[in-house]
Amino acid sequence: MFRPSFDVNSLWLQLAVCFVVALLPCSSVSAQINPVAARYAKSEVRIPMRDGTTLFTVVYQPRDMSRPWPIMINRTPYSCQPYGANQYPGRVGPSALMEQEGYIFVKQDVRGRWMSEGQYDNMRPHVDGDLPIDESSDTYDTIEWLLQNVPNNNGKVGMWGISYPGFYTAAALAEHHPALVAASPQAPIADFYFDDFHHGGAFTLGYFMATNTFGFQSQGPTARQWYPEVRPNPVSAGQAGMPPGAPTTPAWNFYKALGPLSNADPYYGQNNFFWEQLSGHPDYDEFWQARDILPHLSDVKTNVMTVGGWFDAEDLYGPLKIYRSLEQKNPDAFNILVMGPWSHGDWANERIAFQTVGGVPFGRDLSSWYQTNIEAPFFRHFLKGEGNPPNFEALVFDTGKREWRAFTQWPPAESQVAQMFLRADGSLTGAAPAAGEQPFTEYVSDPDNPVPYRRMDKIDFGFTPRQYMAEDQRFAAGRADVLVFQTPVLDKDITLTGEVIANLKVSTTGTDADFIVKLIDVYPDTHPQLPGTSGDVRLAGCQQMVRSEALRGRYRNGFESSVPFVGGEVAEVNVTLQDVNHTFKAGHRLMIHVQSTWFPLIDRNPQTFVENIYEANAADFQAANHRIFHDPENSSRIEFRVLELAAPSGAGQ
Repeated sequence: MFRPSFDVNSLWLQLAVCFVVALLPCSSVSAQINPVAARYAKSEVRIPMRDGTTLFTVVYQPRDMSRPWPIMINRTPYSCQPYGANQYPGRVGPSALMEQEGYIFVKQDVRGRWMSEGQYDNMRPHVDGDLPIDESSDTYDTIEWLLQNVPNNNGKVGMWGISYPGFYTAAALAEHHPALVAASPQAPIADFYFDDFHHGGAFTLGYFMATNTFGFQSQGPTARQWYPEVRPNPVSAGQAGMPPGAPTTPAWNFYKALGPLSNADPYYGQNNFFWEQLSGHPDYDEFWQARDILPHLSDVKTNVMTVGGWFDAEDLYGPLKIYRSLEQKNPDAFNILVMGPWSHGDWANERIAFQTVGGVPFGRDLSSWYQTNIEAPFFRHFLKGEGNPPNFEALVFDTGKREWRAFTQWPPAESQVAQMFLRADGSLTGAAPAAGEQPFTEYVSDPDNPVPYRRMDKIDFGFTPRQYMAEDQRFAAGRADVLVFQTPVLDKDITLTGEVIANLKVSTTGTDADFIVKLIDVYPDTHPQLPGTSGDVRLAGCQQMVRSEALRGRYRNGFESSVPFVGGEVAEVNVTLQDVNHTFKAGHRLMIHVQSTWFPLIDRNPQTFVENIYEANAADFQAANHRIFHDPENSSRIEFRVLELAAPSGAGQ
């Protein structure tokens, strides 16, 4: 790849001066307060890119100069604060262990953010070739400069990042620098349409407060936040559409009173380019397709460990898709996957004693175990030549048995395709419907009385949703607009592994509709509390969500364009729930919920087809009657892969 040559004399002088100042002994007070300051000397530099734009970069050099150190880079749109040569953060590496072992840690504000120059672009499209500016070229130029100008480096570079920084790590793999020998995209965004801001084509309304973070250009390098916060007024909207006495929260009231997405404009202000992009591109058109890094992950020589959380409400799509794309395009590369029972980024927090999501516990010290036994050895081997690399292809946590399992490929080669049918009597069986059975189940979906995505009293104004991914679903199971299907009590374990797809045959009296499918583990009524269970969670009879996803029905034929439903006509809707690795234990049941609102996690579908839902008005929102079909010609079912398949009495397998 093209290697730019720079006139770095003045920059080298600046860096040298910074190192001299930074290498002065810290006071004993600083060392006691901040272990990073005790171990690392800090310098701040501006690294020129091939187009002349400079990116603000912070270098943390080990004070121990007795050996050369590898470089570890983290690129972020969220700021590499604190700014100032004598200001130190509490963490500079992926873990305290790696900080103790010693690396040259580098933090960088990406182009157009905080102290870096240039224009910011959300999920900047990758452009193949040497000359275009993209995140790969910016990383390449950064690595080249660091190798030439940071003293005492060993010539090897690693990268890591969680969430958006995970995308920058993955983007660096396209046309990567040859010195980039190890990378760990963690909860990486792979495609900005399918990660984060949409669920199956529906806008993630739960990200309402996050949109401004990505929507305003700074007017040049700045150490202060330039974008306005979204501050919803917790209005008293009453309890319209809710049963008398039903508990609500200020957040629920606010989102109900907000109404159509067309009413959101005042909260985002003028010149919010990201909101304009979201509302102006409802379909998966060329704008979004360009922001997909997956097609560009070919010819990758870097050793890669992709990390994700089974209950990551923000970025579950990204790690699974990036791992698969790398595996398909680079079959001979070192490419492994780690999936644990974490929500977004929990694996980076070694202070978590019991790992819980939605109050449900999954084990003790899982994050510190991962950091010690998986993450640190991965980088130690490839960057320092010490120890052995991880000896698995996929290390995935079984969220039912609450234990790790290692596989030689993902999904496991020994798994088999299976299916269960949604039957009119509410059962979930391996036997297809027979002629003469009730052909459908129906329900009325009313946008004015939506199904909450979690228990009403827990809906809040969080920056992004998190805990709902494993929460007890008993709050929803009794509603008339939630269809429930379940197996008999299992007489032996059944392990679902890999991708789960709900193939629904549906009709509606409207011209548009959403379909939400939830895969649920029903605990026995006698199940004991487990260590670490949150105080308000009862595991006895718990309907713990394992996986869930939505599909905006207008995209049932593809996300590139939308088509209305024809009233009363049967249509096929495939809801991809993504991967799982969960054992439904003997004595438990496997349950499916089907519903058409999921509020305010996703925006409400007006159920009247409009070209752009972001422009719908209140009159477009109508109640509609939806049917889920069960007859032999139109049988709704769940498709999955299993390692061990139970044969419960009456399951028809």
